[in-house]
Amino acid sequence: MKAFFSALAFLTPVRVPQAWCGGERGLRGAPVYFPLVGGLIGGTAAAATFGLDHVLPPLPAAVVVVLFLVAASAGLHLDGLADTADGLLSSRPRERVLEIMRDSRIGTMGVAAVVGVLLLKVGFLSAVEEGLRWRAVLLAPPAGRCAALLVMSLFPYAREAGGLSGGLASVFRATGRRAHLLAAWSMVWVLAAGWLALSYRGLVAAGVGLILAVLFALYVRRRIGGYTGDTLGATTELVEAVPFLVMAVWPT
Repeated sequence: MKAFFSALAFLTPVRVPQAWCGGERGLRGAPVYFPLVGGLIGGTAAAATFGLDHVLPPLPAAVVVVLFLVAASAGLHLDGLADTADGLLSSRPRERVLEIMRDSRIGTMGVAAVVGVLLLKVGFLSAVEEGLRWRAVLLAPPAGRCAALLVMSLFPYAREAGGLSGGLASVFRATGRRAHLLAAWSMVWVLAAGWLALSYRGLVAAGVGLILAVLFALYVRRRIGGYTGDTLGATTELVEAVPFLVMAVWPT
């Protein structure tokens, strides 16, 4: 259970006692539980969406739900998206890109990326049919976390330092048989979640999300040699928007 509590403490603002997490050892086992934590976030957000749909018009309800999803991760993934945009869109060499991504300050491209993704999420979600909106929200968070887990399992880490000094993403990475198992686990989880939430359309949304994650990871690897914690956050945010997009353009 220490690995689960480590995942919960890392991915959400929930305050978990340190004794429940198990330090670096707990962190190394945490990725297995990323999909489950995403499912908990999705379930809570879906319940909120179901209630809001009965008291608010689609657009205000979508704004509240998207803000809830941001708060549910304490802005962790949005911060990664901003840093990734600042770095990758700077047209600088690899080492300079990594330096920019490590900088805590947010630049123009980072702000544009965050605002753009949030607007797309709100727009897509508000366009989903009312009876399906909560189902799309149920799928989005686990899809995003499963996509990040898949990238960690299939691609190398970009920074050289290991352990906590190299960033938490370096602690999470897996190699060999464990990496293959985590990759399979992430795909099974997101496809099952897609089917349970939205039937065959959920499978399509989950599949499109995984393909997007892999394509983005291939681009990132070409630019900086592998993933970082920031690019995993960007992956999570981008893939979260996919179920909203699919359900917006594929009505009943």
